[in-house]
Amino acid sequence: MVVTGAASGIGAATAGLLRRRGDEVIGVDLHDAEVVADLSTPEGRQAAATAALRAAGGVVDAVAACAGTAAPTEASIRVNYFGVVEFLDALRPGLARAAAPRAAVVSSISATQPHDAGVVAACAGRDEERALELARKTVADGHGQWLYASSKLALARWVRRTCVTPEWAGAGIPLNAVAPGVVVTPMIEPLLATAEGRELMDRAVPMPLHGHAPPEAIAHALIWLLGPENTHLTGQVVFVDGGADATLRGEEIF
Repeated sequence: MVVTGAASGIGAATAGLLRRRGDEVIGVDLHDAEVVADLSTPEGRQAAATAALRAAGGVVDAVAACAGTAAPTEASIRVNYFGVVEFLDALRPGLARAAAPRAAVVSSISATQPHDAGVVAACAGRDEERALELARKTVADGHGQWLYASSKLALARWVRRTCVTPEWAGAGIPLNAVAPGVVVTPMIEPLLATAEGRELMDRAVPMPLHGHAPPEAIAHALIWLLGPENTHLTGQVVFVDGGADATLRGEEIF
């Protein structure tokens, strides 16, 4: 199994749980991983996929794409969207060779929040140059915080659009997303360290069931999606958010 972002946060929790149950894991990250690569660039994504395929002997049983950043800059678009979809595209032939392949990505409840529609559209068109150009404008206009949400919305839509294609469903590969609420990881801990930060997060993402989640809560959901029990669930964005989405959007979305 291949896990991106395996050196910290949700990726580390996912890789750790898989290894403890006996799975062979090929971790991908900027450091402390079997494959050291930078998913923010096209060259880094291709190099990472090539190395992961080589390490897996050409056959990949499952992929958990957990690498991401919450930076209010174009880095969110580079890593969270293009770093996921291009890496998965490159690994798809290896998945298709497996007996029961699976893939899951990490979106976010932020995908339901304010975003830049132009950036999302450029991502859908796989125009990275245009998406980054628009992202830089968004930052200059003082809305850099929209880029994380934009990247995660674009990713969720990619899952929905891609999962039913001949290359994925037709090849027997379920493709799903997990959308966490607030997860206590190194990326978010500085914000949670202050009362003001916690109040801000709880107002934006209220989590009535058990509060902020440990990364293992997300990892367990990812692992089920990657397991043999999942034979027909595809194209779903599963909110693992302590009830935040139900609180914020209610029942009218159905």
